[in-house]
Amino acid sequence: MAAKLIVLDHPLVACHLTTLRDKHTPPSEFRQTIDRLATLLAFSATQDLATADAPIETPIQKMVGRRLLNRIGMIPILRAGIGMVDALLNMIPTAEVWHLGVYRDEATAQPIRYYDKLPAGAPVDVAFVLDPMLATGGSAILAGQMLQDWGVKKIKMLSIISAPEGIARMQEALPNVEIHTCAVDRGLNELKFIVPGLGDAGDRIFNTTG
Repeated sequence: MAAKLIVLDHPLVACHLTTLRDKHTPPSEFRQTIDRLATLLAFSATQDLATADAPIETPIQKMVGRRLLNRIGMIPILRAGIGMVDALLNMIPTAEVWHLGVYRDEATAQPIRYYDKLPAGAPVDVAFVLDPMLATGGSAILAGQMLQDWGVKKIKMLSIISAPEGIARMQEALPNVEIHTCAVDRGLNELKFIVPGLGDAGDRIFNTTG
């Protein structure tokens, strides 16, 4: 069974995506727009999180509210995934952040892992893999497999823009991983960049386009 794919269809998403794609958008505005879209993705991806009763007392009376029940982890894929972390931490301030460094070999387009800090202890209950671009799917699949090896039962992929090729590969390799994205673009070009896409997300976030 293929992984569930959730594509956000919302006027705010469409407008922010236009700003993000525009090559004239400066790095500071690009980062702000990544943050806004990541917040909207977080709203989508967290709708089924488990909660428990939380008795409290307001200034008026006692009542029972809700608090998150599960241990939540965020796994940003370095380096572009860092641009999505703050948005999710603002929504889930108790979440853990575990970094995964992966780069794409330009000759083979295969993911190369160079850094990870997943702990040896018990895994989180729910993990959100963060990467603005789901292109070939190689990095996302590698991250998902590492999280499964760690013992994580529920994994969700959050990407702002996705290519059909990456989605298909991920659904085949990791059918239990939910994919949340703001847009599914036309496909990949000969250099494995998403078309029409937005260029290199990491370079645009960190102003390293040269």
